[in-house]
Amino acid sequence: MPAAKAYVYLLTCADDTYYIGTARDVAARVAVHNTGKGAKYTRPRRPVTVAWQEGPMTVSRALRREYQLKQLTRAQKEKLITGALVIKLPRRAKVR
Repeated sequence: MPAAKAYVYLLTCADDTYYIGTARDVAARVAVHNTGKGAKYTRPRRPVTVAWQEGPMTVSRALRREYQLKQLTRAQKEKLITGALVIKLPRRAKVR
């Protein structure tokens, strides 16, 4: 059975803040955010638009990537959106 595919996305909210999430279908997830049934953070900050996305990748990798990107500063996120910053997800250590 093939691994499920997921995407990491960065949204720009109406109050000019950023939200990072993971979804299998980004367009459908953004629609949910814009109806007010998405993440608690985005509910009062609608409408939201996709500023950047990456994938497809495995769900596990997408969740690790989401965590990594959430650690970035606002300035770094802005550079990521414009393509001026490229961050690689480090390889996981092999368990022996």
